[in-house]
Amino acid sequence: MAEVVTGAKNCIGVGCPKDAGALQCPTCLKLGKESSFCSQDCFKRSWSEHKSVHKSGSIALHNPFPTFPYTGPLRPIYPLSERRTVPESIPHPNYAKTEGGNPNYKFAARNSITCLDKKQQAGMRKVCRMAREVLDVAARELKPGVTTDYIDEVVHKECIKRDSYPSPLNYSGFPKSVCTSLNEVICHGIPDQRMIREGDIINLDVTLYHGGFHGDLNETYYIGEKALKDRESVRVVETARECLEEAIKLVKPGMAFKDPGTVIEKHAKSKGCGVIRTYCGHGINSLFHCAPNIPHYDKNKAVGIAKPGMTFTIEPMISLGSFRDKTWPDDWTSVTLDGSRTAQFEHTLLVTEDGVEVLTARLADSPGGPVEMPPELKADGEGAANGASDK
Repeated sequence: MAEVVTGAKNCIGVGCPKDAGALQCPTCLKLGKESSFCSQDCFKRSWSEHKSVHKSGSIALHNPFPTFPYTGPLRPIYPLSERRTVPESIPHPNYAKTEGGNPNYKFAARNSITCLDKKQQAGMRKVCRMAREVLDVAARELKPGVTTDYIDEVVHKECIKRDSYPSPLNYSGFPKSVCTSLNEVICHGIPDQRMIREGDIINLDVTLYHGGFHGDLNETYYIGEKALKDRESVRVVETARECLEEAIKLVKPGMAFKDPGTVIEKHAKSKGCGVIRTYCGHGINSLFHCAPNIPHYDKNKAVGIAKPGMTFTIEPMISLGSFRDKTWPDDWTSVTLDGSRTAQFEHTLLVTEDGVEVLTARLADSPGGPVEMPPELKADGEGAANGASDK
């Protein structure tokens, strides 16, 4: 099982990935601010930067929801950085400046799904290639000691370099340019001041808007050797990766949108994992989210079939335990109900005349990639002894 440190606090020392000890800054204590360090040496090393929080009006790093019943060890660390801006010269999606980020979509009937022409398909290829490039740049920055807010800054700047708008920014009010989902976070994690730690697994979900189209993908990455040697982390990450690969094999004209869920759940269960049911794959083109919906679980009620020119995502979210979820008070961060680790992978797909084109496919030098599954989990049916919880 993955190591669990229930209720552990992060040391707030500069660049420190360790858990905090009992040591607190004496000035912060007088000011009523929480500030825990792992050691006296770490406190001294961080003093020149830390002392800035003592100034009038400064806000110390803190958990904004201290009484919330968290399901796992992860905690948000605020304050969030100020909202990043996008130059006016870069075309914005319609929700970028609306109240609450409401996209004001006028949805067509569920069986009315856009099929793109050749020019539109070229636009989707371009933005999806850019999205892959941005994800790869951000993934190369993942290491113990950097904050998820720093990863957000990297993604934001890389989008701007490509004359693109980071699609998550202000979508339905989302405050950041990328979703960073760690450990028990299923999806929609908000980048904050929490430092990435050795042993974490983290999902980066990147979407760009360029030339009137959105390109969407995500991957889950291992942080350091500790994560790579954690059998349970490898089990859930590699199972999620394989679930997406198996689902993509189905995609071609005539595929029923309910079919990927059957394949995904069968494969997940064979590895003793659960499938999150609250979220699904979605259509994507000039709209960030549109028809069709593509559930990732068996016996779903999705309607419709794939046709050439359709573009949509498949993005299974797989857990080591329950398929049920819970949302933090930030109204975005979705976590497993039992606090178990979870992983996700996503591609934007184009249905061709005789199959599928993976528009967000990995490049030869893309970071991450599959690692070897523990031997006893390779064969279907094995490793399911622990079973996925349905609680």
